[in-house]
Amino acid sequence: MDARTLRSTPESGHRAGYDGHKRTKGSKAHIAVDTLGLLLAIAVTPASEQERAQVDELCAAVQEETDNNVEIAFVDQGYTGEAAAKAAADHGIELSVVRLPGAKKGFVLLPRRWVVERSNAWTSRARRLARDYERLPNVLEGLHFLVFVIIMLARVLPNMQSA
Repeated sequence: MDARTLRSTPESGHRAGYDGHKRTKGSKAHIAVDTLGLLLAIAVTPASEQERAQVDELCAAVQEETDNNVEIAFVDQGYTGEAAAKAAADHGIELSVVRLPGAKKGFVLLPRRWVVERSNAWTSRARRLARDYERLPNVLEGLHFLVFVIIMLARVLPNMQSA
C-alpha cells in the first residue's frame, strides 16, 4: 500500500486538500497492489487525508478482490500506528512497516516497497493521471484501473503473438 499526491486543477479544486509533506494542493490516490505490482484497490481522497486513515477501506477492498487470501501488507512509515494496525487486523491482514536503515546515504532500495513505487511510476506515465483533471473521484479511480488494464495487455499481447 502507498499513496501518491496528484496536483489539482480547476476541475478538481473543490475537493482538493493540501499535502504538507509534498507541499502540494490536490488529491491523494491510495493504492494497494499485488506482488506483481498490479492494482487491487484504490481510494481517492483530498491530499490532506492521512494514509493510515485509509487502511480500513483498502484492506476491505483487497480482501474482497482476493477472497481473503492476503495475510501481510508491506507499507511505508505513513501507515504506522495502533489504529492502522487494528484496522488491518480486523480484515486479517498484518501490516509490515518497511523502515529506512539508520544511516541513509543516497538512494536506498527498500525491500518489497519498490513494487508499489514502481506501480506509482507506471501510473505517472499516463498523461491523464499526471494531474487530477477529474471532477469526481470515482472517475479518477476508474482511470487508474484503465491504465493497469493497458499495462496488463501490453504484457500479454507480445506473448500471444509469438505463440
